[in-house]
Amino acid sequence: MKNYGFSIVVLVVVAMIGCQSGDSSVEGGLSGTINIDGSSTVFPVTEAVAEEFRSEAPDVRVTIGISGTGGGFKKFSRGETVISDASRPIKESEAKACREKNISYVELTVAYDGLAVVVNPQNDWALSLTTEELKKIWEPEAQGTIVKWNQVRETFPDEKLTLLGPGTASGTFDYFTKAIVGKSGSSRGDYMPSEDDHVLVQGVAGDKYALGFFGLAYFQENADKLKLVGVDAGSGPVKPSMETVKSGSYAPLSRPIFIYVNSDAATRPEVIEFVEFYLTHAASLVPDVGYIPLPDSEYTEQLTKFRNFVKSVNTTSESE
Repeated sequence: MKNYGFSIVVLVVVAMIGCQSGDSSVEGGLSGTINIDGSSTVFPVTEAVAEEFRSEAPDVRVTIGISGTGGGFKKFSRGETVISDASRPIKESEAKACREKNISYVELTVAYDGLAVVVNPQNDWALSLTTEELKKIWEPEAQGTIVKWNQVRETFPDEKLTLLGPGTASGTFDYFTKAIVGKSGSSRGDYMPSEDDHVLVQGVAGDKYALGFFGLAYFQENADKLKLVGVDAGSGPVKPSMETVKSGSYAPLSRPIFIYVNSDAATRPEVIEFVEFYLTHAASLVPDVGYIPLPDSEYTEQLTKFRNFVKSVNTTSESE
């Protein structure tokens, strides 16, 4: 399989609503284009939000790309996008790239996600794996060494271990390697990577001896093609679900996901309305695409954080 490290751009024509804070009605016609790119994990959430605007204000376009968290931040730091979807916090090197272009931003948490470890439905041996076994499989030292299932556990079959996972530009890759291997980006290189989670789904679904990982939402979307593996961090195996991710019992593979908003865009009415709608309606939309909403109080905090950011940006603009 090739490295599908490409960006799939999905164009969604959406409606922007409310010209005043907290108002969900359209007053006047909003127009413009909002360019978004980044995490394939966050994409379904952002797409769901965008879809809700479709019938409200057709003169506003929202384009949503999937080039991975790292790829999205590269575009964000060059000013090519106004919102970046991210499945991890921004790295210092990425923040520096933004500063060098005089791009400031606000980080907003939009949901929680669990990483799913998956196998082919015909796999009847790997019902669960310990975090130590996952590390044994994925650490750099495993490259060219841990190549069969029975090298992971003696009772597993003497068959080739096929590995699939997100590419190195993915925030999911960064999070998984940090949580399992102990260092972000530390991984064996002899696996089949892709920034497109659908490619990973197809790869695992087509190989009895495959093992992969990606966001829980993509498993739920393809539950008939895959099988979940329980992860045992020391207290017994736990499978990811809305309940185990929300409770924190699915450790260490649960995480928050984010959007980042460019300060220049925070002066544009259509962007302000889009982000306010995002934070106001995420709680009801997030579960529909397989993610876990924040508590209502946290969405209120994120909305206040964004409004304060908009106020500061516009105050600065006026003073200049």
